[in-house]
Amino acid sequence: MREGEYAEFLKTLKTKCDLVEVISSYVKVERRGANYWACCPFHHEKTPSFSINAPDRYYHCFGCGASGDVIRFVQEYENVEFPQAVEILAKRAGLEVPANDDRSGERTAELKRKKDNYLKIMRLSARFYLNNLYSGKAEKYLEYLSGRKLSPSTVKKFGLGASFDFTSLPSFLLDNGFSPQDIVDSGACIRSEEGRILDAEGGRLIFPIINHMDEVIAFGGRVMVKTDRAKYKNTRETMIFNKSKNLYNVNLVKKLKRAGGISSVIMVEGYMDAISMYQAGFQNVVASMGTSLTKEQARLCKRYSDNVFISYDGDFAGQKANLRGLDILKEEGLRVRVVPMPEGLDPDDVVKKFGADGYRDCLEKAMPLIDFRILAAQRKYDFSKSDERRDFVKEALAIVREAESATEREQLLKRISSLADVSYSALMRDFENAPAPKAESTPAPPVREENADREKKAARFVLAACLLNREYAKTCDPTELQFDDEEHRKIAAYIEEGRKEGRVRPSGLFDLMDADGELAEVLNLDYGDNLDGEKAERFFADSVNTLRRKKLLEEQSRLNAAYNQETSREKRLEIAARIGELIKKLKNVR
Repeated sequence: MREGEYAEFLKTLKTKCDLVEVISSYVKVERRGANYWACCPFHHEKTPSFSINAPDRYYHCFGCGASGDVIRFVQEYENVEFPQAVEILAKRAGLEVPANDDRSGERTAELKRKKDNYLKIMRLSARFYLNNLYSGKAEKYLEYLSGRKLSPSTVKKFGLGASFDFTSLPSFLLDNGFSPQDIVDSGACIRSEEGRILDAEGGRLIFPIINHMDEVIAFGGRVMVKTDRAKYKNTRETMIFNKSKNLYNVNLVKKLKRAGGISSVIMVEGYMDAISMYQAGFQNVVASMGTSLTKEQARLCKRYSDNVFISYDGDFAGQKANLRGLDILKEEGLRVRVVPMPEGLDPDDVVKKFGADGYRDCLEKAMPLIDFRILAAQRKYDFSKSDERRDFVKEALAIVREAESATEREQLLKRISSLADVSYSALMRDFENAPAPKAESTPAPPVREENADREKKAARFVLAACLLNREYAKTCDPTELQFDDEEHRKIAAYIEEGRKEGRVRPSGLFDLMDADGELAEVLNLDYGDNLDGEKAERFFADSVNTLRRKKLLEEQSRLNAAYNQETSREKRLEIAARIGELIKKLKNVR
């Protein structure tokens, strides 16, 4: 397909996929005046600053600067590449995506081929493992699952399977026409030191890891016999699997939200915890596949709810590093509560021993993260020893310093007073007299140059008024003005070209340039009354004059240099005359 035809397809796709409707399927959107508003899904905020311009088909966040059209939104929200975003929207619109070799280029096409091939390998591998489980040869696997009290319907729901050995899967994939390199690069298989291709999860109970797009991207495996090897193991990270960006069972949580919404997400540590909880009725559960949480996992979790319950095992409170890792969730705007578990038990154990009601009791005792830190500190010390009780108080007071309000501090201090058998007044004196903790030495963040000088501010304002079709800007040709920034020149050229065609559509710029650069700064001005009213009109005229003056001054400087270098009297007089004309023009643009 020629590039022009593909561009026409994208134009049709954007027209059929209403921007407001698409965004509304992901986040709550409200109409205010001509525009629609939402809390930005790409950064934490309490007051909506994410604006959707329906007529011009683009969105812009005035908080973080995120901008784009409907394809860009799906890319960012679903964390996919451009071709995948197009496929998602095409499916939504009932369109077939045409081939696009010209646009994507050989490298992009090859990467897409590899990714699609790896996903196909993983999908077929999952079916292979599933068939093994029900082949009549997997008695010990089924016995194990029955012993874990998992029902057949739950086992099928999660697509659990069995690997009998290290060679059957590679043979199956090779027989299906896949190359040895691809089945290794997909993560399904590994290559031994001798060069043999082996099942990466050979001899294990298989847990398919499925992403939010319902794609099998990796496998977890549990050993079925006693061994020195790790009990649980994931397939390695690949082009399609990055552990830090995924959560186990997120695919079913996504479906749950779309079916009727969820008020919270429960985060557990392992596969079996998630499956057991799901079966017990707690379907809003995901597993972090390890306790070291990442920003990407926090943001993925936030797509489904702002409330998260951390439900790790009963020994979790003593794991300092992992407790600190929960701050990542808080930093991403999630309201974090930690579920205290009985000592030595994990969620799966609680459900097995005490049933769903037993776990629900634990859930009702969930406490804010800062309260749980106090509990974690309490478990470390022997209060029968006075020195350890004093150490607890010291550590607890340091935790209280992180409280966000005076009310929270007072409640925590009263609790510490009761735990350590120390008077509240004594605790308060210690708290107030203790030296403030030294701030960690971190490099100062780079200072943004937004609106740093008059000329850049003028350039942004002029381009915004022209791009967004303000009446007072319609006679201004931005291509005649002086723009030092290459992106500003691109926007100016786009505006003038659009005017020739009869309409300037801001959303078209997202196909031509980075939406997070100067374009975001220009669109930031489409807020409140920045571009409206007499004051804005006067500022526009002043900004145009600023840019014209800049151009004239640079020309004058160039002519002054030429005059000083010129030796011919006749040419010097000619240059002087031109300088005189410039001086007259400069007087008119003051």
